[in-house]
Amino acid sequence: MEFMRILLSILVLIFHGNTGVLSEAGLLVLDYYKEACPLVEEIVRRNVEIAVLRDPRMAASLLRLHFHDCFVMGCDASILLDTFGDMISEKQAGPNLNSVRGFGVIDNIKHLVEEACPYTVSCADILAIVARDAVVLRGGPRWEVWLGRKDSLKASFDGANQFIPAPNSSLETLIANFKQQGLDTGDLVTLSGSHTMGKARCVSFRQRIYEKSTEENFDYYKRYTTFRRILRSICPESGRDDALGALDFKTPTRFDNLYFHNIIEGKGLLQSDNVLVREDLEGEIREQVRAYASDQQLFFASYVNSIVKMGNINVLTGNEGEVRKNCRFVNP
Repeated sequence: MEFMRILLSILVLIFHGNTGVLSEAGLLVLDYYKEACPLVEEIVRRNVEIAVLRDPRMAASLLRLHFHDCFVMGCDASILLDTFGDMISEKQAGPNLNSVRGFGVIDNIKHLVEEACPYTVSCADILAIVARDAVVLRGGPRWEVWLGRKDSLKASFDGANQFIPAPNSSLETLIANFKQQGLDTGDLVTLSGSHTMGKARCVSFRQRIYEKSTEENFDYYKRYTTFRRILRSICPESGRDDALGALDFKTPTRFDNLYFHNIIEGKGLLQSDNVLVREDLEGEIREQVRAYASDQQLFFASYVNSIVKMGNINVLTGNEGEVRKNCRFVNP
């Protein structure tokens, strides 16, 4: 059963998690910067805290940067590169354009880290630490970040268009997408819980609220139609593409387990949220969703396991890649 697999995975992480995280590219370790840049995590934490206090939504945006980076060529900070010469930035790809944000926060952190420890801390590692701190500052779990990633020398505009999950994806498509990254169905459900905070643009959920659904045909108590009516007041059939809706309408700025309550009720903002329950024919995903809805600590423990796993996708280590001085450009 999927639920038991999750528990076993957590136990493996607990009892074997101190030896390093293996990847095809090499080894990530804890305390990688202990000697070379001992204050890096403090610098990151302090500046993420300032950014999130100014704009609570920024926590979700910074977490999303880590996701969108790792799903394209691996966790190598390729998403931070600007267009230069013949290389088109991943920022210009459909899933990112006018959508991903937080680059200024990363720039500021990198500047301060470079002042403390020049050419030492990679932008990819900064993204991983920032994601952890963003979750913690909104009430989520804390985890030790495995470090030692290097930054890529290129971006992949085509990869960003191909591999970042779309908000209108079917369950089958999502499972296949995550499998390409070495992540299983349990990871898909767990990491989807990141939508417990943040907002999405109208263009991302318009299709979900204007297409007639099976649930609506049998909605005698008007639960689905009332929710849709609220969303339609935010997002008309045309226009207002940049209007925002909360991914978790109950606690949009908190990292908790209420996202799973929402999708059980059919009230996920995105189609890719609701399909976890609606299109699960075997029932294993629904079982996992219900488990997380009833036990926040189980969700938190599973989340730590899955995001550490995600943070190790195709990492560059050792002599691969580089440590950029400016996260927007490869070194001259």
